[in-house]
Amino acid sequence: MKKFILSVAVSCLFIAGCNNSKSYKISGTVEDISNGDTIYLQEYKNGEMIKLDSAVISNGKFIFKGEQDSVVNRYITYLKGDKRIFTDFFLENGDINVVLGQESKVSGTKNNDIYQSFKDKFMALNKEMNGLYIKLQTDTTLTEMDKEKLSKEIEAKDKSGMDMVFNSIKENITNPVGIYLLPQYSAAFDLKKQAELINAVPAKYMNNEVLKALKNRVDLAMKTAVGEKYIDFSMENVDGQKVSLSNYISANKYTLIDFWASWCGPCRADMPNVVAVYNEFKDKGFGIVGVSLDEKADDWKAAIVELGITWPQMSDLKGWENAAAQLYGINSIPATILVDQNGIIVARNLRGAAIKDELLKLYKDETPIQE
Repeated sequence: MKKFILSVAVSCLFIAGCNNSKSYKISGTVEDISNGDTIYLQEYKNGEMIKLDSAVISNGKFIFKGEQDSVVNRYITYLKGDKRIFTDFFLENGDINVVLGQESKVSGTKNNDIYQSFKDKFMALNKEMNGLYIKLQTDTTLTEMDKEKLSKEIEAKDKSGMDMVFNSIKENITNPVGIYLLPQYSAAFDLKKQAELINAVPAKYMNNEVLKALKNRVDLAMKTAVGEKYIDFSMENVDGQKVSLSNYISANKYTLIDFWASWCGPCRADMPNVVAVYNEFKDKGFGIVGVSLDEKADDWKAAIVELGITWPQMSDLKGWENAAAQLYGINSIPATILVDQNGIIVARNLRGAAIKDELLKLYKDETPIQE
């Protein structure tokens, strides 16, 4: 289950755009901020907030003025002691109105009106889901039937929310709002939806490095999506011998390619489940090939022993630059790819109980392979 959290300062895209006005004026009012205090206009860049301009509060108001040759995402911030109030918005020429407070609002120009509408919908859904989730966790009067009903309601709202996000990006993919939101939320969508959005981006925006990387990742993943033929690769095993994935694919009825690393906490946490599934299905023609994103051979080998891994392992010890990870568009681990004996990818990103569930479905009514 996903929990909605509005992304803040996760990317700073240069967004080409134009406006008939030759300058901007940001007229702001504040809530619970004292006269004489300072408000900042800031840019989020390389993990840091950079101050671009400042204004002093007078009679509960502030003003920023300037000229802007493109549409960019920026922040209005108030920082004093432990108090932090901020809102992001689109800096563009025109008259921009800001209410800076616990529930900030920005309006007045085309892109800010669109973005504020998106945030209003998003936060309303988030508030509803949080309320339901808190009720599920704390209401001791709920029966098991009540809990099941509430869980389904949360799932339905979660889906509704993701549909809203997808549709908002799709509707605005030709303007700065959609371009800004796309890399923030793309990972929440299935591969086909990601491809649909990135392929709809106008050419004028595709000089952006963030979008280039996203398109490259999606294109790679599409080549290795469910239903596609697997891509072979060769690497060294723990004994330093070069081995090929194809050797294992042809030998097993189903082969799980497991991308992991000794330093990956979620990988280690899920490994007992993977070990259990392997032991349960290995006599039915099921095999696993581990592909480690480690950089140090000693760490990799030690983890294999510690975690009770008994299936073949491969690595080029290049960390995130692992050649196989690049081929399959892997950008987070653990990640898995399930391939049948004909080399067709039948599932991706199975974790936890989902691995066993998928194998049970595949092996249903089949006669186990005899040793």
